[in-house]
Amino acid sequence: MDKYVMIIRWSDEDGGCVTEVPELPGCMADGNTREEAVKNTEDVIRVWLESEEEDVTGTI
Repeated sequence: MDKYVMIIRWSDEDGGCVTEVPELPGCMADGNTREEAVKNTEDVIRVWLESEEEDVTGTI
């Protein structure tokens, strides 16, 4: 997988970590721990990239 910047912050409101990937608009995730948030974000990045590829090519 390509490398992307992942911003990780603690959210008192959510009671966990929230992440976003600035290079991929709308790509964000969360988790109860930093590790869980990072794993969830990696999964979301894969889905985001697959969706973008589908939008560009019309196929997966």
